[in-house]
This record gives sequence, C-alpha cells and structure tokens, in this order.
Amino acid sequence: MSQVAKQSPTAMLAPSLVLLAACGLAAGSLINGTTQTCENEGEPVPADAINVVGVHCFSCMCTNGRVQCQPQECPSHEGCHVLVDDPRNNCCRRICKGCVHEGVEHPSGSEWRDAKDPCTVFRCEAGIVTESQIRCHTPCRDPLPPAAGQCCATCPGCHLNGRQVSPGSTVRSSQDACVECRCGPGGRLSCEKRACPVLQCPRERRVRPAGECCARCLGSRALLLPPAGRCLVGMLILPPPPPPHRSVVSAPTPAAEPDPCTTCRCHRNGTAVCHRQVCPVLDCPEENQEPPPPGRCCGRCRLTLPSHASCTAGNITRQDGDVWQPGPCHSCECRQGQVRCVMQMCPQQNVPCPPNYKLEHKANECCPRCVESDGVCTVFGDPHYRTFDGKFYSFQGSCKYQLASDCVTHTFGIRVTNDARATKASSWTKTISMKIGELKINLGQNMRVKVNGKRVQPPYRLLDKISVNKTRNGVQVETFIGVKIVWDGNSFLEVSVPKRYKGKMCGLCGNFNRKASDDFTLRHGGKALDTDAERFGLSWRVGGTKSCTRPQEQLNREPQCQKPKVHQRSVRQCAPLKEKLFNECHKKLNPNTYYQACIVDMCECPTGRCHCESFMAYAHECQRLGVRVHKWRKASRCLSFWASPRKRPPLRKLQ
Repeated sequence: MSQVAKQSPTAMLAPSLVLLAACGLAAGSLINGTTQTCENEGEPVPADAINVVGVHCFSCMCTNGRVQCQPQECPSHEGCHVLVDDPRNNCCRRICKGCVHEGVEHPSGSEWRDAKDPCTVFRCEAGIVTESQIRCHTPCRDPLPPAAGQCCATCPGCHLNGRQVSPGSTVRSSQDACVECRCGPGGRLSCEKRACPVLQCPRERRVRPAGECCARCLGSRALLLPPAGRCLVGMLILPPPPPPHRSVVSAPTPAAEPDPCTTCRCHRNGTAVCHRQVCPVLDCPEENQEPPPPGRCCGRCRLTLPSHASCTAGNITRQDGDVWQPGPCHSCECRQGQVRCVMQMCPQQNVPCPPNYKLEHKANECCPRCVESDGVCTVFGDPHYRTFDGKFYSFQGSCKYQLASDCVTHTFGIRVTNDARATKASSWTKTISMKIGELKINLGQNMRVKVNGKRVQPPYRLLDKISVNKTRNGVQVETFIGVKIVWDGNSFLEVSVPKRYKGKMCGLCGNFNRKASDDFTLRHGGKALDTDAERFGLSWRVGGTKSCTRPQEQLNREPQCQKPKVHQRSVRQCAPLKEKLFNECHKKLNPNTYYQACIVDMCECPTGRCHCESFMAYAHECQRLGVRVHKWRKASRCLSFWASPRKRPPLRKLQ
C-alpha cells in the first residue's frame, strides 16, 4: 500500500468484486492502481485515473485517511421481476422496466395524478400502469372542501384517533391499513385510500408485511419480453388492440382480469394499463372485518350489536373518549365501544446517512433519523492533532496554546500546555485548562482534576454545570454547554463540541466547518500552507515565555530514529497497529497515519512506552466508527500504562 502523506490528485482502486459487479464488469476484469492515503478529510477526489474502458461511474472521497471510491448508486432490483437492459447507462446496465403512458415515460415505482382529475391516480410497476380512483375518508364532522388541485376534503387540525399528527408526516389507520392520512399546509388533515399496484411476480413470491396495505414482490428476475406491441401481466401475454378501421366499428380490445378488482388491457407501446377498483373504507376493528366472498372484490364490516361505551384493550378497560399510546409510533382512542388506533409511518432508510451524520433512534421517538455528528478533535503523543474536520498534522511546540475556543459567541475556551519532557525536539500535552464564564477546570498529569482552583476526586458533580467521571480511558468531563473532554492523564486528549458550534471554532483543532482544507487558518487571519504546521501552531501560542519548557522553540528537528537500534525498536513496538489485532478496524480506518505517528513518538521516547498513545488514539477512533477492538492493551503491552498511571516508567534523560 502506498505511504503517500498528502492527497494525490487522482485516486486509483484495487480490484473489488462488489465494485465490478455494480458496474457490469466481469469478475475477471482488472482495475489497475493502488489504494492511496489522503489528508483533506471529507473532500471529493477526482477519479479520472481508473484504467478501465467504458467505466465512468465512480465517485471518490477522502474518508478516514483513505481515498475511498464508490460505484454510482444504482437502483435496487429487489422486488422487480421484469429487469431489462438500459443502453443509456454505462454503469447501471439493468433497470426495472418502466411504463409509457400517453406518450410519457415513467420509471418503475413512480406515481402521478391525472392533470384534469386529481382523484385519478396512476402508478407504474415493472411495465404495468395501475389506474384507480382515490377513496376519500374524512374523520371529522365538519370537513373543509378540497384545496385547489386536491381530491379529498380536509379536517381542520391534524388530530386523528388521539394522536396529533405533525406537519408533513403521514399516519396509517389500524382499521384499514390502506387509509393514509397526512398533515398538510395550514394544519389540515387529508385521508386517502388508494389501490395497490398490480404486481408482476408469481403469487408464491408475494408477501404482505404486518400492518402494511399492499403486498410486495420478493427477489428479482429478468424475463424475455414478449414480441413488440404485446404486454406482459404476470404470466399472461396480452395482445395489442386491433387496428382501427374507418368503415367498421372497431373490435373491443382484449382484456385480462388478474383478480375480481382488476381489468387489464394492452396498449400498442407495450405497456399494460390495469383499472383497479378501490374498496370502500372499512371503519371497524380488524376482528370485525369479513374477507370478500369468492368472485367479489371487497370485504365488509360484520354487523355488530350496540356495545357499551367502554373498550377493552390488553386486558385493560378504557372509558369512552380515553386516549393512550401503546408505543412511540402508536396511539389509540376508545370511541363508542371500539378501539381505534393510528400508526405513524417512517420514511424508508434506503441510503445511509451522509458524511458527518449518524442514524439515531431515540427510545421515546417513533422513527430513526439522521442527525449531524458532534465535532471531535483528538490530540495524542508527540503532539499529533486530528482536527474537528479530520485534518491530521503534527506540531512539537513546547509552550501554551489555544486548542479550541468559541471565537464567535465566546462561550468557552480550552488551552493546553505542552512539556518537552527532557527531550531535544519532542513534546507532549502536560495540562489542559478550560474556562466557561467564571467556571475554570484544570486537568493535569496522573488525572489530577481541579475545579475553580480546588482539587476534586471523580466522580464529582457541581450542580448542573459539570460532571467528572472515571472511564476506561482516564477521566471524562461533561459540561452544561455540551462540550466534553476525555483525558488519560498522560498525553491523550479528546475534545467534542455540539453541532451548534459548527463554523464558530478556532485554535489548533481548526474551525469545525466540515472542510479540512482551511483548518490551517492563522490567529490573525490568513492561512498557512498545508506543509507549514509550525507557522500555524505558533500563531495560536498564548502566554509568555515562562509557559515554555524550552527557552527557544526548536521545531522540525531530525528525529533520532536514524540510529538503527532506535528505529528497529520503534518498528517492533508500532507494528501491531498494522497487524491482525486491528484487522476489523482497518476496513474503516486507515492505520498508516497512526503508525507513522507511533514511529515518530518512539524516536525520542523518554519512557519506552510512547507507542501506547497512538494505539489508544486508533482504538478510540475505531470504537467511534462502530468497531470495538478487544484486548489491544494487553497485546500491545500497554495494559499497565493505563491501569496504574502513577507507576509509569520514570523519565530518563537523553544522552
């Protein structure tokens, strides 16, 4: 693997069966090149060096230190039983057969309404257009007339079966799963019932999930299409309509009836149009519904005797008008002896969350949602920095510096003091100071913690302002403004800030604007070159010369790893970072940057254990990406380094 330190102008890919299959390439095809490292986290990288004829369907981005390329996002084939070749697409060679209706092409899965009649709705599904008339449902006594261009009357106030429907969201009735209600503009509730689309798959390949209205097809298949002009409806082939004659009355178009609710006819363009009846809305509990008799289209509600006003649900008796919520997605109401429920519908998560977002599902919320991640800045070893935006650099200054501050609203500031530890050119984080208004927090070696000048022992809490707790990685400080600090008591430091500080930060941790390219912004304006970490770091120096452990800054000196024995020791102790110990994490996070940082730290190490900081930083980032690395401390001989911080090897003076 290439050890390139800076982002290459082009990205080359190693062979990937998944990638080849997505682009319609044979498994034996080769993509020439090597995987490359990069620095500008989250930024796109051109992929014009991919050496495969006819392939132009990659998008590349710098992610976790690697140039990662993904094939063009192709539509899922799941559920489509009429796959056809698409000569217009170089990558997604197969698509689900679309429809041609009144001269207009529609992709499979699309839905549209008649321009003249908003109650007529069409849906294309694998070459079949299903046409139906919407059934309206008005769950209120005084409905408002339909808005312009809409089919159904609306109810003022988005309230249904004891649930307040939020604007823009859709809920489904438990009495009739095909009735969907949506809270539209002006707080008006509209409820519609539509027909399910006619499916192309065999009945044994159909499934209707619990609580859903329509069945769906499982799997996919590519079929030989019938001759031009004919239409495929399931396993039936329909002939086209007879040509019109001027002198005689035209013969009726041949039709097929897949079920008692549906009549299908073939159009000359090869698209079948099926007219499907929409059954009346069933306004009774599911246990009181009768299925349709043979040869009939619609079911009905059983006749029931008048009941008492109370309802029984889950062995609990409810009075008329009572409202309750069985779960975060459901709410029920007792109405005239019948339990009426409504279920909120969640949007399908067909694609993963975008970069810097994560899928979050809170216990008291119905639907998961993508939320923006906090900004995380990591400092470790002979200080190596990974900024909020993912830029990785090293800066060996041995003075006091502004690490991360709110430079817009000035709510907090974090400073670090670095210590040379008897070395000639290296330094490590020694202490951290944080100020929030009048509140001051100091973190020192061996996990010493002071709050407003007074030493405290974790666990510690000061009203609702801060809490200090011990963790596996050291101590964690949480503040009332959402800023968190993790400190191992030696030199590993992690600062996380909420998304509301995006674009407001400054200091060694960057500006947190989701662009790594401008993280080297200087204290008084301007921008340092990506190769000039020294100029950037020195611009954020604070305090006088008394805060420096070396009388004069001497940065970027040649490391002592040029000595063969020192280098061999560094390689031996850092090697596990790239070996099977972290194999699962290597798939998501490039270890090269951390490995190189480890080598540098061991060059002038005063304790013999300086590799442990790089291991901890890598393991911590792996865990944030969802990969837990087990027993890495023992395997890397770093167990006692954190288990007994007071017993660390003493500093030795370099010869």
